Amino acid sequence: MFKKILLASVCAFAFTGMANAEVVLNRGNDTDPATLDHHRTSTVSEGRIMKDLYDGLVIQDAKGIPVAGTAKSWDISEDGLVYTFHLRDDAKWSNGDPVTAGDFLFAYRRIMNPATAAGYASMLFPIKNAEDVAGGKKPLEDLGVEAVDDLTLKITLNAPTPYFLELLTHQTGLPMHQKSVEANGDKFTTPGKMVTNGAFMLESFQPNDKIVMKKNPNYYAADDVKIDVVNWIPFEDRASCMRRFEAKEVQICSDVPAEQIDYVKKNLANEFRLAPYLGSYYLPIKGKTADSKLKDPRVREAISMVIDREFLSEQVWQNTMLPGYSLVPPGINNYVEGGVQLEFAKEDMLEREDKAKALLKEAGIEPGSLSIELLYNTSENNKNTMAAIADMLSNIDIKASLNETEGATYFNFLREDGPFDIARAGWIGDYNDPQNFLFLMGTGISFNYSKWSNKDYDALIAKAAATTDMKARAEVLADAERLMLKETAVIPILYYSSRALVSDRVEGYDDNLMDAHNSRWLSLK
Repeated sequence: MFKKILLASVCAFAFTGMANAEVVLNRGNDTDPATLDHHRTSTVSEGRIMKDLYDGLVIQDAKGIPVAGTAKSWDISEDGLVYTFHLRDDAKWSNGDPVTAGDFLFAYRRIMNPATAAGYASMLFPIKNAEDVAGGKKPLEDLGVEAVDDLTLKITLNAPTPYFLELLTHQTGLPMHQKSVEANGDKFTTPGKMVTNGAFMLESFQPNDKIVMKKNPNYYAADDVKIDVVNWIPFEDRASCMRRFEAKEVQICSDVPAEQIDYVKKNLANEFRLAPYLGSYYLPIKGKTADSKLKDPRVREAISMVIDREFLSEQVWQNTMLPGYSLVPPGINNYVEGGVQLEFAKEDMLEREDKAKALLKEAGIEPGSLSIELLYNTSENNKNTMAAIADMLSNIDIKASLNETEGATYFNFLREDGPFDIARAGWIGDYNDPQNFLFLMGTGISFNYSKWSNKDYDALIAKAAATTDMKARAEVLADAERLMLKETAVIPILYYSSRALVSDRVEGYDDNLMDAHNSRWLSLK
């Protein structure tokens, strides 16, 4: 009898220990974030981190759809210009302070402050006076954001913006804890000092190892958060993540190596996720020097013509990407039917090569005389893509060399006008509207890596912003894309799909067009 009681006690203790054990989720990310200051972030990998740490007024649910976040509700004026957000009275920061409308006001003024140098400030330019404030033409107080009281925030827009709520799910729309930011300066993002209002809070950050987040006990929906600890692990080498996934050390890999898709489909079919994704993979083209031959639109068009996008899609990316002939991806909302494409999209490749050679001759370039460098951020998939493009350029006697740069510094280099000939870039839609892709090529936009500038293009983008008729607006935006493609400001080559490995232990991971999978919605069996 004593033995039975003892055994029962041991079993009860063991099950109690299991019930109280921390639930830990190991997530692979494309690379380390360059910063945890969300006003200075720009990449998808950084956005994933930010959305675990912070909640905006509006957040994305498990299907990527905008839903109430820190704001429990909102009202929109009849003219579509004024949004009044009503904040939750139980929303708190990780240190226990209440989240107020003033925290959003502080954050929105900070991102527009020229001293912050926020490359993504243009995301919020629909807000009244935002562009002039960011440009130093108007004071911060003129920004169309008002904290009516602690739980009421009013935002006034320049013009009706149909995607504004979706836009606010982006990291640029997140709040900041004013006291900790002002007290710690640039060190406010360090562990122990960083105060956040999301489902998780920062525990530690060891570059090239992992970012550790713990569940925020003050989160308004903490009882619904099933994960206790999230370890975000950087994997620029996608194959490394896959190996650790197979070893059960990682439950989610954000990407998979394209060259091993056959292996993945054969051995990890039940855990491989392939889904449509709102994004474009493209090549900014600039030229390192002022007299570079790449400044000539004829040369840029010739290069674009000889890139075999079908080969890249089928052979390099193993049909996990689609051939791309436009910057705006297909299927996007609020655009012209069928979208816009490069004029040579349906021409035979041999015919395109002949036309490309003629363009180079017209531009005064002798066969074999042009050498260019192809710059890309670390990734086997990117390396294989650029190597294939270099081989394609040899068909029109252009010599191309490869230059690989580490991911955490790569996009800073591009934004800061670093010298390059042709680079690799990708853009994932922050909201489902063509403006989110076409604004990239505007004059003075930090994400305009090509530094291409065209007054007619800028005028079309401005006209679209002031056009309230959605069909007419779509036509204006289409005209802008046609102009940009005609001058080959960038070379679109592929459309994204999301590729991930997700353990069958993970629940709540729903495939969606925005590839939004915040840890807030996930759980482990």
